Amino acid sequence: MNQQLKVGIIGDYDPKTFFSHISTNEALSHAASALSVSTNFTWLPTLSLVGQSIGATLKQFDALWCAPGSPYKSMEGALQAIRFAREMGFPFIGT
Repeated sequence: MNQQLKVGIIGDYDPKTFFSHISTNEALSHAASALSVSTNFTWLPTLSLVGQSIGATLKQFDALWCAPGSPYKSMEGALQAIRFAREMGFPFIGT
């Protein structure tokens, strides 16, 4: 495993309320193993994604994933991150 992919997960990590958040982490780990790459994933709280500076935050990732867990603490932050991914051509998945 010599290649590392950095994945930003858009969402408010709360594994006690959203069991799917645990599954999201596990899915990334399993996919990385199957592809013989390593992943470094970071959960990005939606409140931190509101504003004009999100480009600097999101550009550091190779891909973005909008995790399940609506309602988000900031729907605006989630939508701004999704818009960034789409307009900048980032690999993106929403679940």
